[in-house]
Amino acid sequence: MFCFAQSSPISLQNVHDSFVALSHPHFPKHAVRIKQTDFCDPTVNVYSGYVDITGAKHLFFVYFESRRDPANDDVVLWLNGGPGGSGTLGMLMELGPCTVASANSTKLNPYSWNNEANLLFVEQPVGVGYSYAEYGETVYTTADAAKDIAAFLAILANGFSEFGAKPFHIAGESYGGRYVPWFAAELFDLNAELTARNLTAVNLQSILIGPNILAAVDMQCTDASGLPPVQPIKTCIRMKQVAPRCKKWYTESCKDSLDVINCGAAISFCDEELTAPFLSGGMNPYDLSKKCTVEELMDNLCYPISKNITALLNQPWVRAELGVDPIFDEQNITYTPVSWTVNQGFAARHDHMYTTEGHIAALLERGIKVLIYVGEYDVLCNWLGNLHMALNLEWTGAEGFEAAAFRGWEVEEGGGQVGKVRASGGLTFATVAGAGHMVPYDKPKEALAMFNRWLEGRPL
Repeated sequence: MFCFAQSSPISLQNVHDSFVALSHPHFPKHAVRIKQTDFCDPTVNVYSGYVDITGAKHLFFVYFESRRDPANDDVVLWLNGGPGGSGTLGMLMELGPCTVASANSTKLNPYSWNNEANLLFVEQPVGVGYSYAEYGETVYTTADAAKDIAAFLAILANGFSEFGAKPFHIAGESYGGRYVPWFAAELFDLNAELTARNLTAVNLQSILIGPNILAAVDMQCTDASGLPPVQPIKTCIRMKQVAPRCKKWYTESCKDSLDVINCGAAISFCDEELTAPFLSGGMNPYDLSKKCTVEELMDNLCYPISKNITALLNQPWVRAELGVDPIFDEQNITYTPVSWTVNQGFAARHDHMYTTEGHIAALLERGIKVLIYVGEYDVLCNWLGNLHMALNLEWTGAEGFEAAAFRGWEVEEGGGQVGKVRASGGLTFATVAGAGHMVPYDKPKEALAMFNRWLEGRPL
């Protein structure tokens, strides 16, 4: 292991098929191990490794260089949700350089977001995917997870010339859309500390938030998705009667001031009244246009491809290629796409009750740009709920955003509308037509166009 100073970072080109260990005196509880790997995409350099925290917690990550210009292209951190969802789902199902072709192989993804950006995938918190903890250590709050990720990013920025001052962005979906603003706020504050100590700050430029707001009645009882209503009239009448009570109860108990007991009761009651009818109807909560039973939801998240991802990442040769710690083989630990233990741990600590709108507003005030994007078929975290959140952010650009009109956006001029966009100041809200919860999976071409334009600073 070696330590580094801000004045002497090394290059990733010095990292080969054996682990290189990085540490920094400013982060005595965190260290990074990284190696080169041939996994997945032979057209770029790929690196994998672990963030080791106090010797007991270990976060797994994979870094893919850009296919275009890795020395100069931006760096993007991708986070999946859950909580408890593995970052490798995004990597192998949605926007990564490869998708699974079978339980034993991958194929190149022509719409990968690393076409024009360097991509970093992290499986967090500990207990998710290939990440693990020893001695009973756990991380069950977004606030605690944010500290570990911010320290990790700071070590990379000070340790490798490939990070340094490059524009940096944090993206995610679902509960990852909750992680993103919290992690970005933690990183922003840490940057001030790094600068004061003459260390390299992470050049945070923007955040990209996938859907992270719960379901709305209108998604089930109107054609807001572009599809006909899915609920019977009597169910919709009941839901519309309950909805105002839910909004009032949630606002008073969860947002205006957090009353854990009443907030929990509000969420439980409103989920039963507004979300359960949809789930019991055999529809896919992630995509209004598709069917999915509750059994399928628990088995494969309504997407059979997740079974192939699980099988692939449990292959011994894949673990060896990625440098997964031997404890997985020694203790016969299997990779799973979602850790329900982590999910339940977050729920037990009421993490979902702490809102992130304040973090988003604070980032906007400090010049960090925000893109909120949502698939129009997503029911669980729908575009109406996300738009309502965006319109109610308390920041100095609020009036401008509220006054901004919706317009259509296209992948190519004259190619037809693929969604709607509303933008003002540093805030952009976009929908993707025909997409569900996982926009890059459902509409890869449209998602890549949106992503590339955002990084290039061009309007949708």
